[in-house]
Amino acid sequence: MYLEIITPEKQIFQGEVDAVQLPGTDGLFQILKNHAPIIATLTSGKVKVNLADNHKTLDHMSGEIIPDTEDDTVIFIDITGGVVEMMNNNIIVLAN
Repeated sequence: MYLEIITPEKQIFQGEVDAVQLPGTDGLFQILKNHAPIIATLTSGKVKVNLADNHKTLDHMSGEIIPDTEDDTVIFIDITGGVVEMMNNNIIVLAN
């Protein structure tokens, strides 16, 4: 799956991922490969990203990314709200 996380100021993340957990307004939910198309609103919280095996280098990514200290394939990104769209294994997060 391809994930892109964008704020009004800049692009925070783009790349291949295996899973994404998001803070929805109705609670946490996870998106996996071949998930049904979805548009959902997001609330304040952490986006948990499971990076694909071929995407482990974080050197070129934004300073908002927090690596998991126990698993080098997991990162977290704080958001204050936004919207997510998933279609055809492409996920776009428009975050505040």
